[in-house]
Amino acid sequence: MIAAEALAAGLDTPTLCELAGWPRNADAHDIRNAFEQALSESGIGLPDPDLARRHGLRRLAARLVDGEVAPADLATDDWWDVEVETAEERSFVLLIPQCGCCIEYTLGLDQRTWAAELRIAALALTSSASIGPGC
Repeated sequence: MIAAEALAAGLDTPTLCELAGWPRNADAHDIRNAFEQALSESGIGLPDPDLARRHGLRRLAARLVDGEVAPADLATDDWWDVEVETAEERSFVLLIPQCGCCIEYTLGLDQRTWAAELRIAALALTSSASIGPGC
């Protein structure tokens, strides 16, 4: 989806065109290699990995606010392990459990309270000052 959006925005490279046609379930390693190649073809360098994760965290918070992702889906990645720098990032990350089955045990919150607090933290994060271009 991101590759197709980049093409629509005017970024046009051979690898990006190829990547835009790949299925969602393509191999993650192949996707990353193609993405890095497309960036190289465009003259765009890869961001610092920690900064990229922080951008991803903000995007995840925005998707949660927009209803594109359910709170329980946040426990499927290692988001709780992101190196954070702001209070808003920290508040959001502290509410992301390492697994979805033990929210009450690890956070001491019932599902409804946790989802409400997570949404509040996501709103705070998405409305906080940007950490850099593209975020």
